[in-house]
Amino acid sequence: MTDTTVDLGPQTQVVARLAEGVTDEQLAHGTPCPRYAVRHMLGHILGLAVAFRDAGRKELGANTDTSPDAALPDIGPGWREELPKVLDELAEVWRDPAAWTGMTRAGGVDLPGEVAGAVVTDELVIHAWDLARATGQPYAPDPAALESAHAFLLAAAEEGDRGDGIFGPVVPVPPDAPLLDRTIGLSGRDPGWTRPV
Repeated sequence: MTDTTVDLGPQTQVVARLAEGVTDEQLAHGTPCPRYAVRHMLGHILGLAVAFRDAGRKELGANTDTSPDAALPDIGPGWREELPKVLDELAEVWRDPAAWTGMTRAGGVDLPGEVAGAVVTDELVIHAWDLARATGQPYAPDPAALESAHAFLLAAAEEGDRGDGIFGPVVPVPPDAPLLDRTIGLSGRDPGWTRPV
């Protein structure tokens, strides 16, 4: 677990640029998450951005109480305008040091603010990679966010905590591989994944 806060702004901007590059035809493409098409991945990113925005504000309610597996996420007709707006709000909330302190809730789970911050950083890094791979776009994550995600996933792997979500067992990656590949492997994904055609 990282002990430092991260400015989510650079990584949310990366996510927003990737989302902007998605064509309507690509919404049905598969992603590295077997259950998710691109439209579901975008819906998941939108939902987590809302949930962690409210978690950072300590505004606990329906948005922070819903489990991410409650239903297959999807996007509505206004997602192209809504997603970048919510991503900007998410980044702004987590620039406040108070977001990283005390207790909060996300996905129906009570957790310390610093853990919630690490979780949302990891989600933004990993799911941006999912989106980039599924749509054939280049991906260069924010370095600080990537380091945070790697530390978070490494600690989880060492604790044997793989969870029951879309993050699967660790995929072995050479120790001299780029940090992004090692982080993706820790998330349960194959860094060499490409979309079947």
